[in-house]
Amino acid sequence: MNTTHEQVTATCPAAAADEQMRAITQDRYGSADVLELKRVARPTPKPDEVLIEVVAAGVDRGTCHLMTGTPYLVRLAGFGLTKPKQGVPGLDVAGRVVAVGADVTRFTPGDEVFGIANGSLAEFAVAKEDKLVVKPATLSFEHAAVSAVSGIAALQALTDVGGVQPGQRVLIVGASGGVGSFAVQLAKALGTVVTAVASSRHIDFVRSLGADHVVDYTTEDFTEIDEPFDLIIDIGGRNSIYRLRSVLTSTGTLVIVGGEDANRITGGVGRQLRAMMLSPFVAQRLTTFISTEHHSSMERLADHIAAGAVTPAVGASYRLADAADAIARLDAGEATGKTAIIVGKDGGDRVE
Repeated sequence: MNTTHEQVTATCPAAAADEQMRAITQDRYGSADVLELKRVARPTPKPDEVLIEVVAAGVDRGTCHLMTGTPYLVRLAGFGLTKPKQGVPGLDVAGRVVAVGADVTRFTPGDEVFGIANGSLAEFAVAKEDKLVVKPATLSFEHAAVSAVSGIAALQALTDVGGVQPGQRVLIVGASGGVGSFAVQLAKALGTVVTAVASSRHIDFVRSLGADHVVDYTTEDFTEIDEPFDLIIDIGGRNSIYRLRSVLTSTGTLVIVGGEDANRITGGVGRQLRAMMLSPFVAQRLTTFISTEHHSSMERLADHIAAGAVTPAVGASYRLADAADAIARLDAGEATGKTAIIVGKDGGDRVE
């Protein structure tokens, strides 16, 4: 955003630096109470960036971590030690291209896109060209807006990391959340037999995603399942590595996606590290990963969505002015599926 006013006017007339927009902002770390709806300057794209008029945005666990600044590894990773570097939160985005930077070749103004942006909880946002794809015509902005972050994490966990094959038995722990709701559908689309683990209030929702078997962890223990699994996708779970390995085939793969616990310094990363340290000494493969935010993965995801094999599971939609409430519910673990934030008038009609 350091492009001068003269450069912006010459290459992107719609992105003049003195134009204003509504945006959710934060100037310090904390709970959702730190979020405010304000009028701020419209961002200006760098040469490799695209300016998007946001129709809808999505919120995910990453948005919560960047809001609270916890675990503290988030701050050490370069997002700001004492306060957020990015004053407008939000990653998932769907909208229309307004202007493009001088080096952008994949998009032109008017294109409908979705992907990952910098500060999507606003009327306009900028995104790297390689973090966007064209929105399928059959996909609404509301559903597109919640797809990229969670969808590519689920897809990469299953395929790039998990090496899933048709006919395999797959266990998905944490199936009712953002990544989990994509993982269940993608695993079915890839020809596997899916067992999903969720709480009592989410059983019907997870079953509607297409899971072959559903385990209510409040009344059942998935480790008592007789037949072992070829692949386990553990999403933000707190199960020990020992418990997960006990239901994995002798040469099966465990992929840990994220992690949530009370450790404010590392979050759940300790479990991932222990799994990777143990993996070389056992026949089972125990691993984790950080998803790659690249358009190649988003295009693969879009293909599954366009084919009707995957439908982004929007549990609730909120207006931009109510984004803080949406994020507070997600942070408290009260959200089901994905949460959308409607910014443009054509973003959706199921706003709470």
